[in-house]
Amino acid sequence: MKATNSLDLIPVRVSSFETSEKGLVTLLIPKFKNEKFANWFIPKSRSLVYKVNLDEIGSAFWLEADGFKNVNEITNTLVEKFNERIKQEAEKRMVKFLSGLYENRYITFKQIQNKRN
Repeated sequence: MKATNSLDLIPVRVSSFETSEKGLVTLLIPKFKNEKFANWFIPKSRSLVYKVNLDEIGSAFWLEADGFKNVNEITNTLVEKFNERIKQEAEKRMVKFLSGLYENRYITFKQIQNKRN
């Protein structure tokens, strides 16, 4: 993976999400991986998930990350959509954002999935 250009990676969403009427994405991260533990530790009145709200640009990225487009294609789409707001160093910012999503296990990459299978 180290030899791979980060712009050639194809992000694949792993986390569940919901989209608001305004088009903003909220990631739904389970508090426990095992549902039995969740039901045992978390009172029924509490949510079983953490909610991570993405801003307008993060939401646009998330929705574009369909498992078929690479980071470069997604970045170009977002530069067209948001133009001046992200034009400077857009690729660098996208890679940093992707790194955060990957480190928190909200996404993976198609290249990694293919190596595991």
